Amino acid sequence: MENDQAAQDISKAERDGLYKIIMGRRDVRSQFLAKPIEDDKLVRILQAAHHAPSVGFMQPWNFMVIRSRQRRQEVLSLFEKANKEARDLFEGKKGDLYSRLKLQGILESPLNICVTCDRDRGGQVVLGRTHNRDTDLYSTVCAIQNLWLAARAEGIGVGWVSIFNDSELKQTLLIPEEIVPVAYLCLGYVSGFGDQPELEQKGWAKRLSLGDLVMFDQWQGENEDDPLVAELQKTVSGQDGQG
Repeated sequence: MENDQAAQDISKAERDGLYKIIMGRRDVRSQFLAKPIEDDKLVRILQAAHHAPSVGFMQPWNFMVIRSRQRRQEVLSLFEKANKEARDLFEGKKGDLYSRLKLQGILESPLNICVTCDRDRGGQVVLGRTHNRDTDLYSTVCAIQNLWLAARAEGIGVGWVSIFNDSELKQTLLIPEEIVPVAYLCLGYVSGFGDQPELEQKGWAKRLSLGDLVMFDQWQGENEDDPLVAELQKTVSGQDGQG
């Protein structure tokens, strides 16, 4: 009875809406509009992030809202330096394509958010982190995903900028030494969300087939008799989602 009630708590329309948001989420870089994000919407988005699961309920995250154009210009300078270094790691056609990709919207978006992880927040010994200390970082990434999906539900785009030297970013944002910056995000209304991830549209990579990524009982384990196999074969490589 309890399970039936739990299922009834989520309507089909709500369920379908969730999947629509997940499949329609995009990493936005070049479609930002100048329109500011309303404070009540930003609070809802941050609340969604704050309600992510966390190991030992330690809630290790902080959210730095960065509106100052001067501060964002400083961060952009860090990106440009690191991006040049990254470009030199790719050769041939990949290098040429990399040079044409827009990988940030730091100034184009009306605000940025740096999500950090306080690895000491739960004390020396944290339930669930006794044998894998990095689960606090994983928890912070869960908060970032919540933020991303909530923003998409509000019609707001998010772009994750990861090409930085962390020590330089910490110095620029005055982040204490013991705090780890996990994600630097650009948020804003956009002119539209693409049908495909931008990197797929630009020919950088294609989505892998889900059927090639599911194993049974052990690494590379197969089970052709499992009914899940037939369902997996119905999935289409390139379906909307990550990116």
